[in-house]
Amino acid sequence: MRKSIPVARRVLGESNGITLAMQLHSAVALYSNDDATPDDFCEAMTTLEETGRTARRVLGDSHSTTGWVEVALRDCQRLLVRAALRAREAPPTTT
Repeated sequence: MRKSIPVARRVLGESNGITLAMQLHSAVALYSNDDATPDDFCEAMTTLEETGRTARRVLGDSHSTTGWVEVALRDCQRLLVRAALRAREAPPTTT
């Protein structure tokens, strides 16, 4: 996806539905990975926020892609909070 999305942006355009869907699915893959890092969450949230703005502008609030981006953004935020709470509860590592 990291290689395909720039091609889609160039060929289809930033506002194309396929480009938006690719960005959505790429972000979901990033944050839903069991080994997601804080950087993965940040990248996913940034991608979803940008994709959401574009989807709302181009497709409108009632379009399914716009709705799915909003759902994914909420899910990403929820998982990020859970990961932060788990990190706080983890016993300290000894060296």
